[in-house]
Amino acid sequence: MPQTSTEELQNQPSAVQAAVDWDEKTLAEEQQYRASAYAMLAALLRSIPEQSLLDHVACFADIDGGGDEMTVAMSLLGLAAEKRSPQSIGDEYHDLFIGLGRGELVPYGSFYLTGFLMEKPLGDLRDDLDRLGFTRAADVHEPEDHIAALCEVMVMLIQEGAETDLQRGFFVQHIDTWFERFFADMSVANNAVFYKAVARFGAAFMGIEKRYLLAEV
Repeated sequence: MPQTSTEELQNQPSAVQAAVDWDEKTLAEEQQYRASAYAMLAALLRSIPEQSLLDHVACFADIDGGGDEMTVAMSLLGLAAEKRSPQSIGDEYHDLFIGLGRGELVPYGSFYLTGFLMEKPLGDLRDDLDRLGFTRAADVHEPEDHIAALCEVMVMLIQEGAETDLQRGFFVQHIDTWFERFFADMSVANNAVFYKAVARFGAAFMGIEKRYLLAEV
């Protein structure tokens, strides 16, 4: 949305002023929704979800899908959170992402892009994170290209009001290159039940993000 000065607004008819105010409010809410979706994905994929998170997700069960893939995915995720016990979800997370030595899924960009961990895509990511002024917390030891960490970076970029070009560049370089394969693998994983719904939600949301960020390119 183009920037408009206060003086220009004062000279516009009240109906136009109201439309501008509504647009700005809608844009702010849109960014909040984007950040919230990224944050929820990060929380579900970073570690075994806490009961408070599952209670929040379960509220999505009442959403009327209406045939829209995003709302259907949210509703199914809510139903999955309602029906699965926290213990079963914790066991599922362990089997998928931890396992004995390694889980069924490897949620790292380098692995999906090269077949190995700690490869060039991780180095490129670290360079970009350094340019953006992001540093890894001292108590975090896993590589920065974990899908949850990438979602968390997007949350910070959105909340800090980073230019769309900057958000687009990060998404295209570090998420768009592999998210579809990751969520596709999760959707058919042998140990996934609750996480099949997470995969559908993740794929639907990231698909919307891709269309949103690339709309003006």
